[in-house]
Amino acid sequence: MRMSTGRHRRTRTLSIAAAVAVSAGAGGVCLGLSDGGAEAASSTVTVSTTAQLETAVRNAVAGTVIQVRGGTYYPTATLKSTASGTSSARITLQAYGTEKVRIDGSKLPAGSWLAGIYGSYWTVQNLTFQSSPAQGFVVTSSTGGIFRNLVTGNNGDSGFTLRGDNTVNNLVQNLDSFGNYDAAGHGQNADGIAVKFGSGTGNRITGARLYNNSDDGLDLWQFSTAVTIEHSWAFGNGRNRWSDAAFEGNGNGFKLGGGGVAVAHAVNNNAAWDNTLNGFTENSNTGAIALNRNTAYANTEAGFYFATGKARLARNLAVGNKGGPDERGSSAVSAANSWDSGVSTPAFTSTDATTAYGARKADGSLPATTFLTTGSTTVGSTMN
Repeated sequence: MRMSTGRHRRTRTLSIAAAVAVSAGAGGVCLGLSDGGAEAASSTVTVSTTAQLETAVRNAVAGTVIQVRGGTYYPTATLKSTASGTSSARITLQAYGTEKVRIDGSKLPAGSWLAGIYGSYWTVQNLTFQSSPAQGFVVTSSTGGIFRNLVTGNNGDSGFTLRGDNTVNNLVQNLDSFGNYDAAGHGQNADGIAVKFGSGTGNRITGARLYNNSDDGLDLWQFSTAVTIEHSWAFGNGRNRWSDAAFEGNGNGFKLGGGGVAVAHAVNNNAAWDNTLNGFTENSNTGAIALNRNTAYANTEAGFYFATGKARLARNLAVGNKGGPDERGSSAVSAANSWDSGVSTPAFTSTDATTAYGARKADGSLPATTFLTTGSTTVGSTMN
């Protein structure tokens, strides 16, 4: 087993065995090794087998950095941790350098999640979570989590989930979540990303691609505190790609509530296209959702469906949606959108989505594309 020999500040890197021993022998507190013995230490654990990965996650404590060598890993139980880092000593789970890592749930028992984090101040980045029997990656009641440059694909329920009360100040950045489908529910539950059944301020989703999922791209069902969604794309959701004769997937791009809560989510500079229901919908959320500079294109129902709530829509663009550009109730406010009087609808530079499916940039951000761009500085998504 190869171990890193680099230093983190004044602390020496620990092997897996040493990290586990220290953690177990200190009542769960990782003391680490330091030259002076006075400063709190962190440990770096480099893993290259599934057993090592399972052990490292199970024994992580504040300051642990888990680096996963390239390859595919097949856990036999959910990768789970109840440990928390701190704002100055985070727990980190990441790929080693630029190596490609896939964590595959195909050997898990039926109904199992692939990964579950029940702690705060985690950074999880540059990893793929795929082929789980149920949810791919679930984060519960986390404060200060950073989840960056992840892929959650072809799982048996939602790809990525944030849930629980005290879900505070989490960042989901540059997530690709696709092909998720719950066979037991005939597709009615598996979203690209679900922020559900919880509360907490300061949660933000940015740079996501949420596509070809059996249910919705994004679902905020019964999350009672405002979430910010920006610079993200939801497309191709809700189509029966699994030859399920009893298919029940919905297929909204951005489902912005539901379940009896009224909350003013912020939805800025996103795009929804080719979904089997609406591009953007309140889903019975009566709160003052703010939607600015979003684009809805070629969705099967309305581009923007806000029939009952107090949504505030400004500078949005809707083109080619079979159910019309918008469906609004009397409580919604609409101004300077492409369907409003006196506003001209700019032409798209391109309606060829090929480049939108392409490789992300080196930093993980969305690929450069002219798809659905207009050059307008006032209406519609900038597609970046």
